Amino acid sequence: MRIAISTDGEQVSAHFGRCPAFTILDIDDGRVVGKEVIENPGHQPGFIPQFLHDKGVNCIIAGGMGPRAAEIFSALGIDAIVGIEGSISDTIQLFLQGRLMGGTSLCQPGAGKGYGLDKAICDHSHHDGCEHENG
Repeated sequence: MRIAISTDGEQVSAHFGRCPAFTILDIDDGRVVGKEVIENPGHQPGFIPQFLHDKGVNCIIAGGMGPRAAEIFSALGIDAIVGIEGSISDTIQLFLQGRLMGGTSLCQPGAGKGYGLDKAICDHSHHDGCEHENG
């Protein structure tokens, strides 16, 4: 199995499409047998799900993603687990133990309005006033 985790430093990124990187893990027999961190190739509608599919990813873990991205992942046969917060290492351990529980997406872009490069304010309540970097 191959999973991808939206990554911001050592933490799970709340913003799937705009995360700086993805941690890609190969899992075999309940343990990590390969790990790499790859730079986000850029946010374009529908591009990242196909990019990760082409890399053999079976599951994406993120803080949040919009409904369109979730639909594309589903159509590509990739499971999406959202609502995840915390460190990458803790997330990996919970996943391996079968205890990683998804929840509500941390970002609610609202039909895509204002969720482009000009987006300036996070929509998830626990980061009020959080600034996005453009570009």
